[in-house]
Amino acid sequence: MNYLWGFMIVIGIIYAAFNGTLPEVTEAAVSSAKEAVTLCITMMGVMSFWVGMMRIAENAGIIEGATKKLMPVLRFLFPEIPVKHPANKHIATNMIANMFGLGWAATPAGLKAMEELANLEEERTGRKNTGIATKEMCIFLIINISSLQLIPVNVIAYRSQYGSVDAASVIGPGLIATTISTLGAIVFCKLINKKSV
Repeated sequence: MNYLWGFMIVIGIIYAAFNGTLPEVTEAAVSSAKEAVTLCITMMGVMSFWVGMMRIAENAGIIEGATKKLMPVLRFLFPEIPVKHPANKHIATNMIANMFGLGWAATPAGLKAMEELANLEEERTGRKNTGIATKEMCIFLIINISSLQLIPVNVIAYRSQYGSVDAASVIGPGLIATTISTLGAIVFCKLINKKSV
């Protein structure tokens, strides 16, 4: 990926040099850098707030309660993960963060879930982690990527940053699109599981 981006940047600079638009490229690079810093500061505030809220929810026992409420969904999606296994909590936390469009807050929980799923595989087989994704890991990744979002907080923050008149207007279309993608992911996972049995 680095080579691809590097190649595109070099081609863009060469093209601008031949067309005499090199000053415009320099100006665009400087203004884009300024805009990127402003966006990062805005998103850092949003991210800090929601990651903090997730931490408060975890310490207050809300995540644990939500995990219990999500247990029927988790049992349906991951029938081979034991009910009391710690992976369930991290998967639930990841799903909750994704539902609120908090991809950055979902990432640490997703990494912990993958770690716990690797531990579970090690317990089952008695072999050290081979680096090969298990069935549960693949299902979790597919569900995570499809990412049902009730409130896309990050997208709303981006739209607000760029001066959108109605930043929250993406909630309805986003909910429809992510519901379809999540249902598609679930159907895909179930079909693949049936074939592998």
